[in-house]
Amino acid sequence: MTAVMDRYSNMRYRRCGRSGLLLPPMSLGLWHNFGASDNFDEARLMVRGAFDLGITHFDLANNYGPPPGSAEETFGLILREGLMLHRDELIISTKAGYRMWPGPYGDWGSRKYLISSLDQSLRRMGLDYVDIFYSHRRDPSTPLEETMGALADVVRAGKALYVGISNYDPESTLEAASILRDAGVPLTIHQPAYNLFNRTIETQGLLPVLEKVGAGCIAFSPLAQGMLSMRYLEGIPVDSRAAKRSEFLRPENVTEEKLSKVRQLVPIARDRGVTVAQLAILWILRHTGVTSALMGASRIDGIAEIAACATMEPLAVEEVDAIEAIFAVDPISR
Repeated sequence: MTAVMDRYSNMRYRRCGRSGLLLPPMSLGLWHNFGASDNFDEARLMVRGAFDLGITHFDLANNYGPPPGSAEETFGLILREGLMLHRDELIISTKAGYRMWPGPYGDWGSRKYLISSLDQSLRRMGLDYVDIFYSHRRDPSTPLEETMGALADVVRAGKALYVGISNYDPESTLEAASILRDAGVPLTIHQPAYNLFNRTIETQGLLPVLEKVGAGCIAFSPLAQGMLSMRYLEGIPVDSRAAKRSEFLRPENVTEEKLSKVRQLVPIARDRGVTVAQLAILWILRHTGVTSALMGASRIDGIAEIAACATMEPLAVEEVDAIEAIFAVDPISR
């Protein structure tokens, strides 16, 4: 493949916590639309197109598909078809923590599962190492010392350059960071859900914790599975996740109350000259502690729309206040 020469000219990279790692303000997640049942040519177009736009970070997990593992296989094939020439320009991440294979060793956070899973992921993608390896969720039955010890060991073994956690609450994040620090492998990044409808990281106080431990934050589902766009304002499209009754967005979740709030974003976006989706991304990136917004995609034009946020001016105080008036958070819960 031949990547465009000026791919870095319109991307402003952000430092991940106190590490040396820089990430683009928007990264491409392969959670949906990159499995074996999806169109490979479209998947390849999206990955290559994202790279041409300066998006260097591609986020996967062992169970992404469907079927589980197939998103990594798709990405591995895209690498072999030319993207591997640019391996040193890429940040590739994967995770383990949800059920991947039968039996007692294919789920949660044991050393056995995490290391075995990473070895499988490396084989599927044809890689010697990943840049970031995550514990995908806290295992309540396994000592955190074991889970974090496994993360530290994959770095020492050269199978990952950095480690992260996902879906951990603030208390567990502090504990995990302490264990990793004592092992000489810092916690580099945390991946929580964050969008205008889901502000748990604010109400639980995760962002100050990440600042304290020096970790970056990459927000997944920044558009709430497409809800924070114009996609559902005229009904549920037949090719949408809600129409397909996705595990993560069902028709009954597309409520008039939520749509009313999205409609109120339209004039704010129009006054700025951006789309509703771009406005939602800019709102997330207003936090200096948020390193990147992890977008999903079904079309290359959707990736280009979000990538354009990289060169936009940050939201003004008045714009943030107008958005906050629509999506108010109960101050008692802060």
